[in-house]
Parts: sequence; C-alpha cells; structure tokens
Amino acid sequence: MSAPPLILPDSVDGSTPATLGVLGGGQLGRMFVHAAQALGYATVVLDPDPASPAGRVSERHIRADYGDAAALAELAGCAQAITTEFENVPAQALAELARTRLVAPAAEAVAIAQDRLLEKAHFARCAAQSGVAPAPYMAIETEADLAAAPAALLPGILKTARLGYDGKGQARVNDCAGLAAAWQSMGRAPCVLEQLLPLALECSVIVARGRDGQVVSLPVQRNLHQGGILAMTEVYEENVPFSQAQQAQEATMVIANELRYVGVLCVEFFVLKDGALVVNEMAPRPHNSGHYSVDACDLSQFDLQVRTLAGLPLAPPRQHSAAVMLNLLGDLWLDAAGAPRSPPWPAVLALPGAHLHLYGKIEARRGRKMGHLTFTAASAGQARAQALRAARLLGMEGF
Repeated sequence: MSAPPLILPDSVDGSTPATLGVLGGGQLGRMFVHAAQALGYATVVLDPDPASPAGRVSERHIRADYGDAAALAELAGCAQAITTEFENVPAQALAELARTRLVAPAAEAVAIAQDRLLEKAHFARCAAQSGVAPAPYMAIETEADLAAAPAALLPGILKTARLGYDGKGQARVNDCAGLAAAWQSMGRAPCVLEQLLPLALECSVIVARGRDGQVVSLPVQRNLHQGGILAMTEVYEENVPFSQAQQAQEATMVIANELRYVGVLCVEFFVLKDGALVVNEMAPRPHNSGHYSVDACDLSQFDLQVRTLAGLPLAPPRQHSAAVMLNLLGDLWLDAAGAPRSPPWPAVLALPGAHLHLYGKIEARRGRKMGHLTFTAASAGQARAQALRAARLLGMEGF
C-alpha cells in the first residue's frame, strides 16, 4: 500500500489553500487553528457553540453536534485531513470521517482514551516493554465487583470509566462503606478503583508520532494540580529526576507505538516517594501542560499537531527557555460575591518574560479555563520568581 499523500498548504490548482479540519471548538482547537494558519492552511471547525473560541478564529465554522451526519459530510467535503481537540468527541464520528478523509488520531485510539478500563488495560500491556505500569486497580461494574474489592486497594480513588476529566467523575474512598456510597453517587456506572499511592510529584510527556512511525518528544513537564485541575507546569532541566524523566519519555513512546498512533499524545505519570514511576492516563490531543511550548520551544505542541495531520516532517522540538506556566481559571474574573472584575493584566504584563494567552471565552465561570500565563527566562529560578509575583498579583493560591 502506498503512503498517504502529504497535505500541502497550496491546493492542487493554486486557487485556494488546503484545509485542515478539527472536531471541537475550545482553546485547544483555537491554538491548532492559529498554528495551521501560520503554515498557510485554511481551517474548518465543527462545534455546536456559536461562540466557540476556535470557531471565532477559523475561516469556517460548522455549527452542529459532533454526531450530525450532514455536518460530518460537510466537514469531509471541505477538509483534506481532520483531527480532534478533545477526547470525548464520539469515536464513531472519527470513524465515519475516516471513510473518506485522513483522520488523526484514529477512532480506535480515541475510543481507548475515552474508557479508563480500556486505557488501563493498554497501559498494562505496554508495561511488559516499558517497565511502567498503572497503579493497582480493578473494575467496579457490578454488585459482585463491589463485594470483591480487596482491602489492598483501599484507601483508593474511584473514577467513572467514561467522561471524567479535570477531577470530575471521581472520589476518594477510605473503606468499603465509602466505596459503596461513592459508587451509588456515581449512578452505579462502570468505574475503576485505583489504589491511592504516596506521590512525590506528577509529570506528563507529550509526543508526536507521524504516519511513518517517527516519534518526537517535548521535554518532560512537572505539574501541580489543585482541586483536580492543572494549576501550574514547570519545564526546565532536572525539573524531574533524570532517570524518571527518561523512563517517562520512553514509556510514552511505547504507548504511542503500540497504538500505531498518529498525532499528538499526552501521557500523565506519577512519581512515587520511593522513586517508582506509575502511568496514570493519556489524552489523544495536545494538553494543558504543553501550552508552555508555544513560548519556550521552537516547535509547539500545536505545530506538531499540524505536521502529523498534514504528513509534514517532524523535527525534534527544542526548548530554548526555562518556563513556568500558570492556568488562569474563571475565578480570577469574579470577586468573593461572584460579581465580575478585571484581573490586573497591566501589572502582570510588566513582569519580565510574561506571555499572556486568553482564549476568547465570553463567560467566566469558577473552574473554567479562560487562559494561561507562561513565564520564560534564562533560568528556572528566574521564571519561577516571576510566576510567583504574578500569582500574588492575581490573588492565586501559592505553589
């Protein structure tokens, strides 16, 4: 079988640029659109929200649900290759598009990422090669499973098998009674119970894998979560001990290769207090923890997403500056009573190395991702010092 053709910015007849499509209109789609446009591509976004951040900057916005057959046909009719910006897009929609168009990542990979039980099983299979396994776990799908839950998994974290993200769809459970109550509160949906492990830190790895099997990796990101939502990412030399960083990158490449993945993939890990590395979950798309790459690397995760989708060469990305990224949630736009307020952006932007990215979302809500703020500097200490100053100016929780 011949290799799929490259999707080049110029169309065959030279009259209009080639078009890349994306399912999803959030901030990840918005940054993908910007990266595609920088290379001369036109873009089309499929998203039901008329005010979607990506739809507002794209040349074309198809306002429809992701399972709308007519909308999918319209998308396939105007885009030569199509990707997704979030993992909960219906995998069947990707499979339908793949009948006539290049689609990356594939529906099969997205379906695995959508189901924690399938995801854990994939990680367990890869552990034989990578040496990095998931936390001890079991499926909780029936009353019998609940009764058979071993004491060794408690205390633990109960997570819904599907549609959980940013801390949603999960609960800490300390004993069998707490486990039963949590499962009941989750509507007795299929769940996974994971053993609670003593964590030293959390990190993530973003790789891009092309159709030819070439894989490149961004540096390992060290992450801090607050309330189940990413609060800060630090990326600089030795942010994670070298042996664990190398092992995490190698394990991510194994996970991508075993899926025959095409696109940008993020895998999150735990480093335990004894130094052991545990794989947590994956996202078949660019990731919040990789946003720093727009300002601190010569190729961002979105540049890599465009290249994998279009079949362009994958050059290894290089980080040129130490970076600390802060997530900006809607809480910053609301006072204690919930009334709107404006964050002190002039003071923040006066800080050396500040790069502010706001996503164009019309309504601020508590916990909603509204933007991010990256500080770059010659050293990790300098970047962190400015990030701490910005956090104080914004009234953010310390780190």
